[in-house]
Amino acid sequence: MRVWVDMSAPAHVLVLRPIIERLEAEGHEVEVTARDYAQTLALLQLHGMPHTAIGEHGGASRLRKAYRLAGRSAQMLMFGRGRGFDLALAHGSNDLAIAAKALGIPEANLHDYEYAVTQHRIGCRFARRVMFPDAVPYERLRRFGVTPEKYFPYPGLKEEYYLYDFEPDGEALRRLGVDEERVVVIVRPPPDVSLYHRKSNPLFPKVLDRLGNDAGVHAVVLPRTQEQRQFIEGLRLPSVIVPPGAVEAQSLVALADLVVSAGGTMNREAAALGTPVYTTYGGRLGGVDEALIRDGRLRPLTDSRAVVLEKRTAEATPTRRDPSYLVETILGTVGASPLREEPHPVTPS
Repeated sequence: MRVWVDMSAPAHVLVLRPIIERLEAEGHEVEVTARDYAQTLALLQLHGMPHTAIGEHGGASRLRKAYRLAGRSAQMLMFGRGRGFDLALAHGSNDLAIAAKALGIPEANLHDYEYAVTQHRIGCRFARRVMFPDAVPYERLRRFGVTPEKYFPYPGLKEEYYLYDFEPDGEALRRLGVDEERVVVIVRPPPDVSLYHRKSNPLFPKVLDRLGNDAGVHAVVLPRTQEQRQFIEGLRLPSVIVPPGAVEAQSLVALADLVVSAGGTMNREAAALGTPVYTTYGGRLGGVDEALIRDGRLRPLTDSRAVVLEKRTAEATPTRRDPSYLVETILGTVGASPLREEPHPVTPS
């Protein structure tokens, strides 16, 4: 088959890379489109993934988001017309959902946060298959037109699938000049321009100030946007390192003593890799984070003074899941009968 994959945010490169590799290994032809947003294009280049760049992010303004959505969807429609795609695949891309629906291409759309309301009103309604982690209660998805026929939950975290064959680069910290004798903390700022993260997050600057002025800490901060980069570099915090460009963050997370993140993907990467992690997320917690907190794999943070800064002594125990299960479910989007096989077993390593 000819498969059209769209990536509209940096995390999508990580999520969809192993799926694309397996699709191509099975003989399917894959074309990738991507939106110019944060490190999306840089990560595609870093991972050596051919792609066609189409459109850019609309920023924080709702009006500009709507304008960019309309414009990019039209560009995507023009790109997809006449290319003979049999299947479309994305992790939350509304632009692909609209274009695929207009062109009659069956689409599988993955998600893992149920409160991205604007996104789901389009993506979930237009997709033929909607895939969420099974920690997200189905009742929260009904209002988005997710019927039992199109609903395909998968076990575990998406991060446990794309980190299935991951081995950390042992030089990743040293390459950035990190002093590994100190407490190494990987820090991710809030998603400032995301519609679902409108609430202010006064905790994050306090955490950054504490880490950045502690001589026993080396904090690697991974900004999402150029504006965040300029702001953080302007603080001139002595214990903070800001990498000069896109980095392979999973190795940093795996080798660190601690992760503090206001986003979602890096929190779950840390949980999957067995690295202690605090969340400073200021929005509404979704089912995945609720489950991780119940299991003790994610710690909510409400006071910067509560962060325990210590060297990690226990050996991390990653949890890995075979992404072939996701591939089989995605391919089942094209066919007369839905695929509902038993999930592949979890492999603790």
